[in-house]
Amino acid sequence: MISDGGLATELEARGHDLSGALWSARLLVDEPAAIEAVHAAYFRAGADIATTATYQASLDGFAARGLTRTESVRLWQPGVALARAARDARAGDGRRRWVAASVGPYGAARADGSEYRGRYGRTVAELRAWHRPRMEVLAEAGADLLAVETVPDIDEAEALVDLVDELGVPAWLSYTIDGDRTRAGQPLADAFAVAADSASIVAIGVNCCAPADVPVAVELAARTGKPVVAYPNSGEGWDAARRRWTGPPQFTPGQARDWYARGARIIGGCCRVGPAHIAHLARELRLSGPVTPG
Repeated sequence: MISDGGLATELEARGHDLSGALWSARLLVDEPAAIEAVHAAYFRAGADIATTATYQASLDGFAARGLTRTESVRLWQPGVALARAARDARAGDGRRRWVAASVGPYGAARADGSEYRGRYGRTVAELRAWHRPRMEVLAEAGADLLAVETVPDIDEAEALVDLVDELGVPAWLSYTIDGDRTRAGQPLADAFAVAADSASIVAIGVNCCAPADVPVAVELAARTGKPVVAYPNSGEGWDAARRRWTGPPQFTPGQARDWYARGARIIGGCCRVGPAHIAHLARELRLSGPVTPG
């Protein structure tokens, strides 16, 4: 299946200012129609899966905007509804599409780049308690599954897998990595093993990493026996202090054929990968035969 690309990437390309701590989640408050339009653009490009604008949506972040807990919780549900509306608008073409409710890491809510470092100084129990409110709401919001994504270390993965199993909802778990290790420096084989026995984790893999890191990661993830998900960023570097991308892009849709051959079954893009990349990726994979709509 083909996943979408970077939601924030396309929102910025359309002129939206995402410089605040809420990032794309700000538009859940200020301009929800813009989010639905981007979901629609990815579906038109050939994506089978839309990931929601809830990655950076947290009680902490919304509280800083002056929203109450009740108001914050009510915004998570529309995040799913917007993706569902974009999907339902294309229901007549006979293809099945999915909505994955994005669950970003604790570091995303801090808006300081710490999701690319991990090791927040919080225990597994503390991380579980922090993630619980959003995951409970998203589990009931009507998505097909949760996209538990950009996880930088094993401690947070343990907290998230525990919650997914407790809630009994399907989810994929994807790490952000550096080479063959998590961003916190743990071996990827150990990281993938965290979810190997979870009945609720239906796919496992990597996202928001350099494209060059995907092949080895896919092979290691495939050893769990679960379907593998892979959606790297463009390969550019992120300067958290200056909040900008640096260096040349390295993502090419043709690489996806190799990822499929190594075991990836859900393939897309993350930051700096837009609808044009996804359209090219979809053509590459579907013309060569390996990936078909569900």
